[in-house]
Amino acid sequence: MEHIDATVVGAGQAGLAVSHELTAAGVAHVVLERGRIGETWRHRWDSFCLVTPNWSVRLPGHPYSGPDPDGFMARDEIVAFLEDYAASFDAPVRTGVAVSRVQVGTDGAIILQTTAGELRTRALILANGAFQRAHRPPVAETLPADLPQIDVGDFRNESTLPPGRVLVVGSGQSGAQIAEELREAGREVVLACGKASWVPRRLGGRDIVWWLDKVGFFDQTVDALPTPTARLAANPQATGHEGGHDLHLRSLQAMGVTLAGHFLGAEGGFVRFAPDLQESVAWGDERFRELMTLIKNAAAEHALDFPPIEEPETFVSDAPERLDLSEFGVVLFAGGFRPDYRSWLPWPEAFDELGFPIQQDGESMVVPGLFFAGVHFMRTRKSSLLLGVGEDAAIVSGRIAAMLRS
Repeated sequence: MEHIDATVVGAGQAGLAVSHELTAAGVAHVVLERGRIGETWRHRWDSFCLVTPNWSVRLPGHPYSGPDPDGFMARDEIVAFLEDYAASFDAPVRTGVAVSRVQVGTDGAIILQTTAGELRTRALILANGAFQRAHRPPVAETLPADLPQIDVGDFRNESTLPPGRVLVVGSGQSGAQIAEELREAGREVVLACGKASWVPRRLGGRDIVWWLDKVGFFDQTVDALPTPTARLAANPQATGHEGGHDLHLRSLQAMGVTLAGHFLGAEGGFVRFAPDLQESVAWGDERFRELMTLIKNAAAEHALDFPPIEEPETFVSDAPERLDLSEFGVVLFAGGFRPDYRSWLPWPEAFDELGFPIQQDGESMVVPGLFFAGVHFMRTRKSSLLLGVGEDAAIVSGRIAAMLRS
């Protein structure tokens, strides 16, 4: 059995950032990755790119310094960036090593059963992402079994889909982006819409992320949310595609995407939708107004010139409530992801009712020696972002170093 002070699971931005900080602190550790560095990014669709500008990539010791700070890195560029990051400090990454079982030894150490053997560690840092399980609504089971159905993680490009109309279920960030790209490729697309916010790509010549960063939006804690459940809300509709532009339900409707209400399942050869599209659009517009007010007030406090904001155009809904299933070639579910720690860890009590870790600054409040990184709202709104994961990594690594010294 191998003994190591600290073990990081996951070699994405969170795991590598923690590894960088552990290296700086002189903590002996390894990073276990079941695939390759940046494996999650490698499984994004072919035309995927960041929705945050390159300048906001702030990994510790390795901020973005390329020629296009206002651009949006494509999928393969993100992977290359992470590979360069790991090489920059000789990160002790072991690729192709999956963790199959976790248990606690009689001495309190954590024992990992891996595909490369058994490993005993004093600190286990889970940096494999908080959202590990694709979510489908329960009514998805009413769809006919012979109708192809995929999740966002299985989508690659338009040419890999069967012929026919495409039903995209979920109008958050990924669903809206894919609906736009499929329509641009000439596909007939129906988008089943839920409640999702939207943001303008730029305000006063500056990217929306600049404003949100400047006014402290990304520093908000989970207490700023109306309820803890809001952590599962869809990401705002936005895109960095082709240099970044506005993306929302109005722009999708204008380009010919058929917008419908919530997906209600299938019955009698038809797919059914709720009559709530107008309500969902109004909800998104209200979130837009709230965000603009927040930025405007914070900009005034910081003496920043804030541009005038136009009211959203009137939205006219002609949403269908049912459509013939025979016209569709595939259903693509884009309803987000959920935490899945309980499916492979022996501590169900270490996670809340939504599946998120019960933790303080990345350290489990239930299991000694268990830590986390890259979890949505772990400390702040930016905890899982390339913008803020490094800040959390420094704090988590500091706690680990302190524990190992005690």
